[in-house]
Amino acid sequence: MMTVMTLSTAFTKLFGVRHPIALAPMGGTAGGELVAAVSCGGGLGLLGSGNGDAEWLARELPIAARGAVGPWGIGLWTWAIDVGAVERVLEHGPRAVMLSFGDPSPFAERVRRAGAALILQVTDLEEARQAVDLGADVIVAQGTESGGHGARHGRSTLPFVPLVVDLAEPVPVLAAGGIADGRGVAAALALGAAGAVIGTRFQATAEALVHPSIATAIVEGRGQDTERNRVLDIARGAKWPSRYTARTLGHRYLDQWRGREAELAADPQAQAAYQDDVARGEVPPLPVWAGEAVDLITDLPPAADLVAALAAQAEHALARAGRQ
Repeated sequence: MMTVMTLSTAFTKLFGVRHPIALAPMGGTAGGELVAAVSCGGGLGLLGSGNGDAEWLARELPIAARGAVGPWGIGLWTWAIDVGAVERVLEHGPRAVMLSFGDPSPFAERVRRAGAALILQVTDLEEARQAVDLGADVIVAQGTESGGHGARHGRSTLPFVPLVVDLAEPVPVLAAGGIADGRGVAAALALGAAGAVIGTRFQATAEALVHPSIATAIVEGRGQDTERNRVLDIARGAKWPSRYTARTLGHRYLDQWRGREAELAADPQAQAAYQDDVARGEVPPLPVWAGEAVDLITDLPPAADLVAALAAQAEHALARAGRQ
């Protein structure tokens, strides 16, 4: 077993965590047990509350609060919330609130007044400039390799992160998108980021709120089989803005409707057929959100152990690079 040292960054100092690793607040997947496990492992767990659903929060927030031994936070989809949702999550005293996908300006000051750190995820330079202007405590630069939702016309992680680092200095930046092992964490640090936000890799852990079939699909999945698309959001009747597409593994409806999104959106019978297929078990209840680094995921470890392993791998990768 590798010895886990401490990679100290502006992010780890800000939150008092051991490792520069944050759990992506994947909507509905990053529940209380996963948040607590990441926290116990020395990272920052972020609860994936999505649109701030009161029932979901009432179930998962106490689990996170009871189980976490360190700081934890909550993530929200900015396009899908109102002030009431922000107020609900702030009542529970999260150390941080992460806002993604939409205009955060109506909520930023309210988060700060509550004493929570404001984390803003950005997918292009315009959003990055806005995040700086709004006084973000941390900025997450998300590249298009990421699983799940992201910018339709964004940039890859490798060129995007340094641009945001330079733009945001001295605000700490976390890299997101296509990071599934410690080498990816090390690369993020080499790009000037203060850490990494990791999603798909944490879906394949013991504590993730995913159906076993989805965890298996991730372990068996290949990056070449992922695709960024709107088809499955349209088929599901999800109201995601068109500027945000979702990277998923292959799906029958994607094959059937690729390039025909407008036709699908105008065909209520096709959308009803999708729901019927879900009800019959012919297609999974949710798409398999997966990033391009899914090939690197080969097991389903406890999340706390995974955090430690990622940190050790990152230390090893940086040390090896320094010797070359």
